[in-house]
Amino acid sequence: MNQFNKAIQPLAWSILLTAILAGCGGGGTAVINNPAPTTPGAGTGAGGLGHGPLPVGLGGAGNYVVLAETAISTTGVTAITGDLGISPAAASYITGFGALPIDPSGCFSASSQVTGKVYAADYSFGTHACATATTDTASILTVAVNNMLTAYTDAAGRAPDFTEVGAGNISGMTLPAGTYKWSTGVLIASDVTLTGGANDVWIFEIAQDVTLANGIKVVLAGSALPKNIFWQVAGGTGVALGTTSHMEGVIMAAKAITVNTGATANSRFLAQTAVTLNANTLVQPAP
Repeated sequence: MNQFNKAIQPLAWSILLTAILAGCGGGGTAVINNPAPTTPGAGTGAGGLGHGPLPVGLGGAGNYVVLAETAISTTGVTAITGDLGISPAAASYITGFGALPIDPSGCFSASSQVTGKVYAADYSFGTHACATATTDTASILTVAVNNMLTAYTDAAGRAPDFTEVGAGNISGMTLPAGTYKWSTGVLIASDVTLTGGANDVWIFEIAQDVTLANGIKVVLAGSALPKNIFWQVAGGTGVALGTTSHMEGVIMAAKAITVNTGATANSRFLAQTAVTLNANTLVQPAP
């Protein structure tokens, strides 16, 4: 009897998963069950057993809460915890953060709106507080941007556990760990919940844009951690976080990330063009 039960378990899981996904329309309160746990070593704990895929390695891009190639701007009073980096654009393309006085090392500047350091591709060579004593800021940022592009490509190529959930409208859903793929954009018009453990990982592969509506939240349940959530967004407009909304996870955008007035995030914003902020509170995920 035990051998029979083991034999039918995969079939039963397949039937159950198909039925669940068939009912996952946008605007509902659908709950998708976890895919089977990954092998030991998945998730983030050393040898930990987590649901979902292996996490995306960020390399040097993981040293920044905001990393952009063309511009970083803010209006209003923004509060950022973590380091900012821009490359290949120069420091003059970081706007709204005040005068950005250069540290005596020449490696970075400071802003009253940033609890951290501000790095730009045109900052001069220095040996104090740079990543190594023999590498200049521009080279460090070049590596970080290359790592950002590699991480983006990695996330975009993961085999999906779930496809086209809600036809791109995941409003109100509860989503377990796993790799999700859409050929559309993703709309979040009512709170979406990501539920799982501390070693569980989410990867969202999105062919078009992401819109988080005004006042809407991405909510973590259980012991889910923002460092284990990856939004790979290929759309030509990019990511738009509505006023007073709240985001969780690492955003890797082929284009821009726009964060509207009063929105908050436990996130990293990694944009291949610009990051635009407006009176936001942004905290990088704990390592």
